[in-house]
Amino acid sequence: MLLDLTRYRQPQSSFARTFQPEDVVGEGDAYEIVAPCELAFEVYKDKDRFRLEGRVKSELELLCSRCLEAFRLPVDTAFDLRYLPSSEAASASDHKVPDDDLETSYYREGQIDLNELMREQFYLALPMKPLCRIDCRGLCVQCGTNLNSGSCGCAPAWEDPRLAPLRELRQTHES
Repeated sequence: MLLDLTRYRQPQSSFARTFQPEDVVGEGDAYEIVAPCELAFEVYKDKDRFRLEGRVKSELELLCSRCLEAFRLPVDTAFDLRYLPSSEAASASDHKVPDDDLETSYYREGQIDLNELMREQFYLALPMKPLCRIDCRGLCVQCGTNLNSGSCGCAPAWEDPRLAPLRELRQTHES
């Protein structure tokens, strides 16, 4: 899905389209897109420089980092990105990129890859530690039972075998 920048001749134009999940998917993604992706933005043109300001909405399926169950995460994120021609990338590589200019990307052959844009926004929307719910109890460390759906019969105390010499020392000292 490429955005043809040669079609935009006015200083400001609008773009809105809904993509199916299979159109946006990439190999090795940490999520699965389970709802249509709504992409809408304004295109601001200044000679060969473009600014895209808009929103992307969809729903992602992730695995909980505690219980490993799949859950859905709604995504509705805004973006404001600047695009320069790739010919300016070579001259910019000699300079240090300022911290406030991390929204600048480069386009090639008069096209912007919208698939890449949406996937980037999805990755930025992912939580550091995906949880199915705040109070997720996770898995039993001994038997692997999902503690959200029930309890297991495992003994709650676990003793580290590496600490056995210390335990013996303590018992002989107490005697």
